[in-house]
Amino acid sequence: MEPAKSSSFFRTKLISEKFCNTFNKQKTYLTTISNMKKSILFSIFLFATIVVNAQAKKWTLQECVQHALENNISVKQSELDVASTEIEKLDAIGNFLPSLNLSGSVSQNTGLGFDPTTGNPANVTFLSASGGANIGYTLFDGLRNVRGLQRAKLSKLASQYRLDKMKDDISLFVANGYLQVLLNKANLEVIQSQNAVTLEQITRTNELVDAGVIPRGDLLEIQATDASEKQRIAVAENAVTISKISLAQLLLIKDFENFDVIDEGYEVVDSGIMLKPVSEVISTAQENRSEVKIAEQNVALAEKDLQLSRGAYYPTLSAFFGYDTRYSDNDALGRNLTEQLWQNDGVGYGLSLNVPVLNGLSARNNVKRSKIGVERTKYQLEQAKLDLESSIYQAYVDAKGALKAYEAAESALESQNLAYQYAKDRYDVGRTNAFDFSQSKLRYDNARIEVNRSKYDYIFKTKVLELYFGVPASELKF
Repeated sequence: MEPAKSSSFFRTKLISEKFCNTFNKQKTYLTTISNMKKSILFSIFLFATIVVNAQAKKWTLQECVQHALENNISVKQSELDVASTEIEKLDAIGNFLPSLNLSGSVSQNTGLGFDPTTGNPANVTFLSASGGANIGYTLFDGLRNVRGLQRAKLSKLASQYRLDKMKDDISLFVANGYLQVLLNKANLEVIQSQNAVTLEQITRTNELVDAGVIPRGDLLEIQATDASEKQRIAVAENAVTISKISLAQLLLIKDFENFDVIDEGYEVVDSGIMLKPVSEVISTAQENRSEVKIAEQNVALAEKDLQLSRGAYYPTLSAFFGYDTRYSDNDALGRNLTEQLWQNDGVGYGLSLNVPVLNGLSARNNVKRSKIGVERTKYQLEQAKLDLESSIYQAYVDAKGALKAYEAAESALESQNLAYQYAKDRYDVGRTNAFDFSQSKLRYDNARIEVNRSKYDYIFKTKVLELYFGVPASELKF
């Protein structure tokens, strides 16, 4: 019986071990599955968080302006123009430096030839080498190098002014586009809020119709108003989308669908610009605006070009210095390399004078062309000042008119609000029909939309006037 017990014992033990192994494997498998689920859930949560954050990103006006100044193609091109003028300045500085050129040659001669070290003919095979250095320096060239450096500095300054003007223009374009998005959003909010009132009126009117207090025609009139407002909502939503796309394109942002701006309620900021006389604004603008500075630099450049062309009338005096030496492996005196290079060297130096006498009238004609260029840029400067003065007058009048329109719109809104509340109260008690109530409500909606339009129009036009007055685009307050 003992062997049977032993066999049963081992069989039971084997089954127990198999069960434990299977249990452990299943436990390991379940643990792995659980960890995988946790990893997947964490990844989904992380991805969802990233997507939500990306969609929740809304741009402020300052962020939009800064992004445009850093990425706008026109601004980048203007920055490249400034970089090019810096290279022109380096070229002008380089003209003051002496020229230095090194030369060298090695040749193998077979047959009859001339030994470079002796100058005698030789019918042998020999290796020869020569080298030299030449230095030249312009002592006087009619001050053209000096004028060239002065012109390069003026050119760089003009390019910087053009870059500043480009940045001001881009900042205004962005601000206008940003305010247009806010205007469209505000108008959409007006229509949506009033449509919510209309839906409440439909419920109220339906109850009055069922109670026999008012005719069913009033309900139909309110329902027609609801349909009209929903159509206006669709148009307003489309306007918001289009304005956001336009602003995103200006900022070179390709993700149009997720682009949005912060719905900040920009209010009218009294900067005091409207209290200043227009003559003061014009005087300040002519001193600080880039348009005038660019035109002034163009005059200075034209005058410098005239001085450069006159420099061709004067002689040019240059100094030069040259050094050369030779070596041959067929030296008749048996000198080594060092001795030959030392004893076969030569030095040349002197002055070179070039006096212009007759050059096909090119110098004289270039001077005449430069004089015409000076006169043309002077006229352009006067025209720039006149254009700036006209633009400021127009901006000043526009800002004044926008302020009056804004104040009138607010006054009209106040009156329309009272009329609307009166019509609503009368309609709620059945003392006016649905058509009259809808007309009063429509006038109230239009008054709110007009306040939004005139408000943002006035804000933008005052910022234009502040730019003319010399306020940097980055410091404009909205």
